[in-house]
Amino acid sequence: MTRRDATIGLAATAAMSAIGPAAAAKRPAIALPAPRTSGGKPLTEALLLRRSIREYSPRALPPQVLSDLLWAAFGINRPHSGDRTAPYWRHVMVMDVYAARADGVWLYEPQSHQLLPYMDDDIRAQTGLQDFVATAPLNLIYVAHGDRMGDIPAEDRRLYASVDAGFIGQNVYLYCASEGLATVFRGAVNTTALGRTMNLGAGEFVTFAQTVGYPRT
Repeated sequence: MTRRDATIGLAATAAMSAIGPAAAAKRPAIALPAPRTSGGKPLTEALLLRRSIREYSPRALPPQVLSDLLWAAFGINRPHSGDRTAPYWRHVMVMDVYAARADGVWLYEPQSHQLLPYMDDDIRAQTGLQDFVATAPLNLIYVAHGDRMGDIPAEDRRLYASVDAGFIGQNVYLYCASEGLATVFRGAVNTTALGRTMNLGAGEFVTFAQTVGYPRT
């Protein structure tokens, strides 16, 4: 089995086992519209517009925008191999993207491009130390599977996972710049407490979070 095959197998296993508290499992998954993979601003224009914004409208993201955002973040751009829009550590899939919204917490599942129910609770206020996170429509939580990084010391796993989270976060920045959305990648997170709230498995840990929404006008 190649490393790529192993990665795809790990991702499939994670998708099947990632449902959180039992109550959330009673909710159906959210099938996202097919992502739009053309259009948007030229890359250089998006780079010119890229910035961090910390004031948000409570307006929810429409399904198509949410679909495009998640695909841009860490979706599959090469269906034949399952490879992603962002590079990842030694070609081993260690990152999951969770979406904390008013209606609970959802796990993005790239293979089927849908949101899997994870928690019923609105935990947005716990995804960061700033006030705006509690009312912004979407907080992405980047969770790493340290147990899949067994060939490096445990104390180095957060560093490698943080690099992967940074790649994903930059994709989100560029998508938001292209689409007129606001975002900020955040390290001001009590990652230990948030991990407990999310009831993460052994070896899993929160790296960073990223708020996304429409800018407050």
